[in-house]
Amino acid sequence: MGIKLIKISAVYFGIGIILGYYMSIVHSYALTPVHVHINLLGWTSLTLAGLIYYLFPAFSESKLAKLHVWLHNIGLPVMMIGLFFMIVLENQAFTPVVAAGATLTAIGVLIFVYHILKNLKSERKAKKVVNDGC
Repeated sequence: MGIKLIKISAVYFGIGIILGYYMSIVHSYALTPVHVHINLLGWTSLTLAGLIYYLFPAFSESKLAKLHVWLHNIGLPVMMIGLFFMIVLENQAFTPVVAAGATLTAIGVLIFVYHILKNLKSERKAKKVVNDGC
């Protein structure tokens, strides 16, 4: 799952960079919130999560890890598309779409945080526990 998440994050990186490039060409920075969230929650956060899942394969195989990945990757595009249309069309009717996407993303991230705090252990420590019979 780690490598797939890193690849997904690279797509977000490309989208974020293209959006930033577009804004600088047209000298309009209204979409800065979309650009920033795509780069932070898409590129950076998912890359780091992917690296953690890659480094700790047992950690990535849990239901919590899968739930995090799905919620994050459903919520973020929904939130960004809603925010894009809210800004471009200057229409607050997209607020519930942004809120729904943000809620899914936040729940996914909080599940990830909980999972790390509760279940992330070094591979050596995990092997020692198994070998000691504890």
